Amino acid sequence: MQTVTMYTGPFCPYCTMAKRLLHAAGVGHIDEIRVDASPEAFAEMQQLSGQRSVPQIFIGETHVGGFTDLYRLQQEGGLDGLLNP
Repeated sequence: MQTVTMYTGPFCPYCTMAKRLLHAAGVGHIDEIRVDASPEAFAEMQQLSGQRSVPQIFIGETHVGGFTDLYRLQQEGGLDGLLNP
């Protein structure tokens, strides 16, 4: 299974929903990077994703996007293939 990395923030309902969806898809561990506590992490997230909002989700080296993008990927049947290439 690919490594899953999620840039998160405090009090983020979309982060919580993304974690639930990923766990339901069989992901046992998510590398969470809190951007609120680290300006460096926020800058890294912006550089990698081009976005300023959380969550930003990466599966392996692939930037999935936010929760809505993750949900769409799951609904279209592409999440499992990305997690288990």
